[in-house]
Amino acid sequence: MANLLATKPFSVLKNEAGEEGEHTLTRSLGALNLITLGIGAIIGTGIFVLIGQAAAINAGPAIALSFVVAGITCAFAGLCYAEFASIIPIAGSAYTYGYATLGEFVAWIIGWDLVLEYAFGAATVASGWSGYFMSLLQQLGFTPSPALARFTAIYGETIYLVHGRWLPVTALPPGTGTAALPHVTGLFNVVAFLIITIVTSILVIGIKESANLNSFIVIVKLGIVGVFIVIGGLFLLHHPQFTARNWHPFIPPNTGPEHYGISGIAAGAASVFFAYIGFDAVSTAAQEAKNPSRDMPIGILGSLVVCTFLYIIVSLILTGLVDYRTLNVAEPVAIGIDVTGVAWGSLLVKVGAVFGLFTVMLVMLLGQSRIFYSMSKDGLLPQWASAIHPRFRTPWLSTIVVGTVVAFLPALLPIDKLSKLVNMGTLLAFTIVSAGVWILRIRQPDLQRPFKTPLVPLVPILSILSAFYLMYNLPLLTWEVVGIWLVIGFVIYFRYSVKHSKVQHMPTERTSGYS
Repeated sequence: MANLLATKPFSVLKNEAGEEGEHTLTRSLGALNLITLGIGAIIGTGIFVLIGQAAAINAGPAIALSFVVAGITCAFAGLCYAEFASIIPIAGSAYTYGYATLGEFVAWIIGWDLVLEYAFGAATVASGWSGYFMSLLQQLGFTPSPALARFTAIYGETIYLVHGRWLPVTALPPGTGTAALPHVTGLFNVVAFLIITIVTSILVIGIKESANLNSFIVIVKLGIVGVFIVIGGLFLLHHPQFTARNWHPFIPPNTGPEHYGISGIAAGAASVFFAYIGFDAVSTAAQEAKNPSRDMPIGILGSLVVCTFLYIIVSLILTGLVDYRTLNVAEPVAIGIDVTGVAWGSLLVKVGAVFGLFTVMLVMLLGQSRIFYSMSKDGLLPQWASAIHPRFRTPWLSTIVVGTVVAFLPALLPIDKLSKLVNMGTLLAFTIVSAGVWILRIRQPDLQRPFKTPLVPLVPILSILSAFYLMYNLPLLTWEVVGIWLVIGFVIYFRYSVKHSKVQHMPTERTSGYS
């Protein structure tokens, strides 16, 4: 019987962190790269996609409060991540942290769960990117013919031609009749498929090149988010009737489970939680950081603080500009900026969304391939997943395999289903990391910690409780899909991983302690 609670010794982790050579990842990222890596993942999906969806379905204008709730949860978890990232500068994020503290079986569960998280995360963003890209093209005067329009929507989705724009029924103005409108049914979202293919190719070329591109786009993206805040904020100041109408009531009355009211705010927080997984992705790049013990906490916490503030401001402005009930679309900010009538601002925001969501996909797929890399290095997945390209020094095979699978998801599945499937993985990862910090403080109180989580065990406990609360508010479909995914993972673990696990073949005394 395998030792399911076998832990990976810290001595082994430290040796892996110090490995060099052509078969290892290259350390080329500084603190600024890590902060922009986090911002690149965090600022994007939440602002450009999920605000509208969560406002329309769950919280109404009170979506701003949902971001506050989700941000508090992330703050607790972020402090725990920062401590682990400074101690264990290894690719793998929560998977590696769980392996060092809670044992191999728990590590497998969270690693397998993170595979689902990043795969569906990148797919969600690709779906949003496709919406903004088509909105931008249509504003520039290119309206696809009905034959082409079929390949800009997912299979089975009906889109309607209104004033030169193809829109899903959820984006049509209230009261619009559909009987007389030209319409087509989607076959395959080629746009989303192609953008994942392009991102995958960039990641194969190299982490430094990808990070530098990400840093440049993040600067542009933050500038454009600022433009939206200024244009939208000034418009609302000069037209207070918009906020009086669209913010009334600020917390819509409850119409059922997860629909408005206090329960809607909680459900909205669980939904938009996906937007914060960027700082989780930062920790997957620990093995490529120049000075991880110092730079990883800066990257994780710095990106989290900046992004939470921006989320709250943008959500207030967007729901002030537009009736929240019409925001369940792939490009809600584009609809919001159009209300202002500032044509250049509308164009600029859409360009920013196209570039901004690109960086989110970049970081998501980066995190996914690094999780595969770490699990393969430990023997839990086949060796091809940790194969390093001799020239580019990237895990190229796992990147290509993951990218190929992910490319089909946004082409076939709706964005609201994709995003909710991601959040369970994120929240489960947070509970593992938070519990691990607490356990490690008890078992190894004298371990050198360049960054220490304050108020242990209070902060880890609050992180665990808040994560479980948000998981409770996720829809049943999310639990069902994650359950099926974990069953598949258990089959792989017991049929392959336990036989090839390097930790399982270590002497018992090395795996049962915390050397």
